[in-house]
Amino acid sequence: MDNSRLVVAEVLFSWLVLMPAIKFFGSLSPGTPLYPSTIPIPQMTPDQLWASYIRPMGAGAVAASGLITLIKTMPTIFSALTAGLKDVRASREGAVETSRTERDLSMRFVLIGSAVLLAMMWALLKFKPIPGAQTGAFANLIAALFVVVFGFLFVTVASRISGLIGNSSNPVSGMTIATLMATCAVFLVIHWTANAYAVLALTIGGVVCIAAAIAGATSQDLKTGFLGGARPFQQQISLIIGVLVSSFAIGGTLILMNIGLAQYKPIQIGLDINNLPTGVQLQDNSFEHEGRKYLLVNAIGSREIPDGKYLYDSATRQIEVQWVQGIGSDQAAAPQARLMATVISGILNQRLPWRLVFLGVFLVIAVELLGVRSLPFAVGSYISIATTMAMFAGGLLRWIVERGTEKKSGADSEVSPGSLYSSGLIAAGGVFGLLAIILNLLQDPELSKRLPHWLTTVLLLPWPSRIFAFGEKFMPQLSQSPVVGVVMFLLLASSLFLFARKKLE
Repeated sequence: MDNSRLVVAEVLFSWLVLMPAIKFFGSLSPGTPLYPSTIPIPQMTPDQLWASYIRPMGAGAVAASGLITLIKTMPTIFSALTAGLKDVRASREGAVETSRTERDLSMRFVLIGSAVLLAMMWALLKFKPIPGAQTGAFANLIAALFVVVFGFLFVTVASRISGLIGNSSNPVSGMTIATLMATCAVFLVIHWTANAYAVLALTIGGVVCIAAAIAGATSQDLKTGFLGGARPFQQQISLIIGVLVSSFAIGGTLILMNIGLAQYKPIQIGLDINNLPTGVQLQDNSFEHEGRKYLLVNAIGSREIPDGKYLYDSATRQIEVQWVQGIGSDQAAAPQARLMATVISGILNQRLPWRLVFLGVFLVIAVELLGVRSLPFAVGSYISIATTMAMFAGGLLRWIVERGTEKKSGADSEVSPGSLYSSGLIAAGGVFGLLAIILNLLQDPELSKRLPHWLTTVLLLPWPSRIFAFGEKFMPQLSQSPVVGVVMFLLLASSLFLFARKKLE
């Protein structure tokens, strides 16, 4: 509960101290937007305040706390490397005897695998370069080394965070942003500021992001295996196979999410297509929507148009539709992705809100001087209050369950009906969320047209329109009521409480 309290403390500080202060002082200039927002502060909602001002602070806080954590763990990293090299030498001499539950993949395998990854990334950039960002062999090698170095550093940090707080609080996007900042800073120095190099920076950051995410999940898997008496060697082989298989499965899943949850919202914004503002780009001259042709416009880091994609009508000479893609919409919020795009564009075009970023850095330094662990505190400023308070509610429920019961220690405290039931809820949430997306695709022929042909054949699309919309047909008001969500949340918490109080048979 200590780490949970720190996370919630930062959430309360952000939402009940910083945001009211921003709202109060921002009301002094009611008609002037303050970058990075394009909306005057008095007109902004709490979510808009958090996304525009608190989140950049959180990015700086997470990057600084991650660096501090990395410095603190350097002795552990050094000792682990030393022990690994000793194991390599000892294995050559045949002098190592370990139990089956301590036998990992050899350090030689790790080093060879790292070299293979380095060569693969170099070959990808060499023979399949990003259009407009062709670079030489030496530059490709430097990019691959960037990935290996940052991957090594942040994999260590991610594993430690997963052990301290939990994999759900692993600030992968924060570490990715730190990678993007360093990469884009190098690109800026060597004058690689074109849009194609932004894609190259995102490619480097994406690999590091995946490495950090896998590191957190692997730590959790190995911990679970340790509690169950599994062999780490076999687990690690299985994890490698799982990563290879999921690389293909996740691609199709993301396509389904992005198209199935897409929204087209009517909006009216005047725009001179022949004189686009800074941060606004024309991406497609012939984008079709509902039988009409539009110009597809993308805005990132503009002071006049909010970030997003828009459909411009040449006849009316204004933006008519906002295209909210599925990943990044209200149903599948991905503020990290938009923030990463803003960071890349901000550094390469020198429009990043550095004052907000450094405010988060100095906040972390102040917290460290007070003797408080800065990492969970920084995570609280970067994660949405909806996610954080739900996590805190789970921790509070566990505290209530454990009151009056005999306290367990070791592996027994990790294996209980409550933890098993919670694991099932996590898995079921993902499965039913994907099922809901597929049902949405089945009912909307307009969305199904944007799927690849092979995927529409597999899913047998389209089905009769709105065939599964029972809530909208029979309970239109109830299906949109927030009270229903609160009641379902309480029922879910009650069921978790009942299962957690049972004894494991």
